[in-house]
Order: sequence, then C-alpha cells, then structure tokens
Amino acid sequence: MRARPYATTSPSRLAAALLEIAARNGLEAASVREVANEAGVSIGAVQHHFPTKDEMLAFSFRALADRVLTRLASADPDIDPARSLFSALSQLLPLDDQRGSEAHVMGAFAVRAVTSPSLRTIRSATLFTIRSGLAAVLIRMETPDPETRAALLLAAVNGLALDAASSPELYPREYLTHALHTQIHLALDCADAR
Repeated sequence: MRARPYATTSPSRLAAALLEIAARNGLEAASVREVANEAGVSIGAVQHHFPTKDEMLAFSFRALADRVLTRLASADPDIDPARSLFSALSQLLPLDDQRGSEAHVMGAFAVRAVTSPSLRTIRSATLFTIRSGLAAVLIRMETPDPETRAALLLAAVNGLALDAASSPELYPREYLTHALHTQIHLALDCADAR
C-alpha cells in the first residue's frame, strides 16, 4: 500500500508551527512559506491541509483558544472563590514563557479579528466561554451584577495581558500577580458598585 502524500503532516503540526512563528516574529510573519519551513514540510503540504491562509489562521487560532480554555477549565476549583478566580484568570496573563507567547499571539489574533469574520467568531466564542465561567462563580457567591463584573474582570485581564506583551518592562510578573489579586478583590468586595 502506497503512503498518502502529506500523511506525516497534520493540521495540528502546522498550527503549532504557525503559533511559534507568530510568537517570535508576529502574526504577519506567519506566511504559508514560513509555516512550511518551520514545520519542515513543503508548501504543498501546507496547502493540502489549508487551501487559504485564512483557513490556516482560523484553525491555529481555534487550537490556541482551545488550549487556553482547557487550562482555564482545569484551574483549581478551590473553596475560596478569590483563589479560584485567580487560578483561572492567571492562565491569561504572561506569568511564564508559555503564557507570554500565548498572550503575544492572542493579542495579534484579537487585532486581526476586527477585520476577519472567521477570527471574530472564534474570539467571540472564546470570550463568551470565559466570561460565562467567571459569571457562574460570581452568581454562586451572590455577587451583585455578576455578568458585568465578569466582563470587567475579563477586560482588565485582557488589557493587562496585552500591555504586558507589548511593554514587558512595565509589567513584571510580580506586578501582574498583584494587579490580578487587586482586580479580583474589587470585583468581590465592592458590593455597592453599580
């Protein structure tokens, strides 16, 4: 039996190559040619799996979003809601090299999603999933206006992640950790805020 062409090349392998390039050199550097070079395959192998660059970007963004959502879902469901929220939301901040690369690439995808319907759909679904999970914690705690507080928590973390990715010298890891603790405290303790 003859092996199928491109049988050793998977979409996941190509997505990993794209994400590596994007983390190093930016999303605009992730051309079909560069992805092929990074993955050690031919351009034809990339085009076999992804006829268009948009399809390759969408698959890669979905893979990254799924990886982050999996970590968020497995965050420690501690009895203390503040610790649970911190455990989950810290997955979105560049607190180590992996999360730093992810924050950099997620920011690039967020910008591109403004003009790309397929990326916008993935980003919207990801944000909705995260925000719903945060709101569920706040609802269980009977926090006033849990949906708005969840949205504000997520916006604060996304803003911190973007700022830290673009200006890491201004946002050392200790500062990010402190800022996240402070934002969670504000969301949980300011019952009169409306």
